[in-house]
Amino acid sequence: MHVAGVRRYFARSLSVAQDLQDWIDTDVQEIRDKPLTWLSHRHFFRDPPRPMFSDPSLFFSPADGVILYQRIVDPDEPIVELKGLNYSLREALRDASFTRRSLVIGVFMTFYDVHVNRVPYAGRLSYRALDPIDTYNHPMLEVEQSLLDDLRVPANGSGYLHHNQRVVNQVSSVGLDHPYYVLQLADYDVDCITPFELKQNQPVMQGERFSMIRFGSQVDLIIPLSDRHDFATLQKTGVHVEAGLDPLVRITAKCDSTVADERN
Repeated sequence: MHVAGVRRYFARSLSVAQDLQDWIDTDVQEIRDKPLTWLSHRHFFRDPPRPMFSDPSLFFSPADGVILYQRIVDPDEPIVELKGLNYSLREALRDASFTRRSLVIGVFMTFYDVHVNRVPYAGRLSYRALDPIDTYNHPMLEVEQSLLDDLRVPANGSGYLHHNQRVVNQVSSVGLDHPYYVLQLADYDVDCITPFELKQNQPVMQGERFSMIRFGSQVDLIIPLSDRHDFATLQKTGVHVEAGLDPLVRITAKCDSTVADERN
């Protein structure tokens, strides 16, 4: 890791990620008026080199984008309130047997973001692709317009969360006592989530590139709670984060009261 990468890492670890307005002013403004053909053929597919960090006390962001929500929910508790729908962890993962109370962090990837996803925490990666519930994926444009034009996290327009095609990535790690999940959701009429490695149960390093989603999309980090560890969020909802660079969650070992009593 070069010196600039080290400095950026510690700066990001000790402070918040980029404010949404600052990100628009610095990264988006110069290209916002570019033709759609230029954006979709040249800008969208960029894959800038980034330093890779190994820190077992942190989960890094799996995606570039804006944090839409971060909350702890039970398996059947709504992650987001949708009219007539109970969008819970079981619905998100399409797994009726899922039983773990979990921390869920949703990162919305705008059209202007890098769409290469990276591993938040080292382990062994397996994945399963799930088809959309409807014939077509639902559009995410309303969310993107709310973020870029109004600088706010939208209160609605999230119907795609329930309906759209998705890939559930499960990562099992020796450092944790349970797997965690990276859920990728595709945008309207774009059913192209592309894993870079088709082999299942593949060892992956923290910060490693593992997949790409075409055009606007969303990635959720799902961390089941643990008897051994506490998980503390590090960023505010509504900030812009970058995959592999911005830490989202700090992991700390829970104090063993039995051991503490014996020492005293």
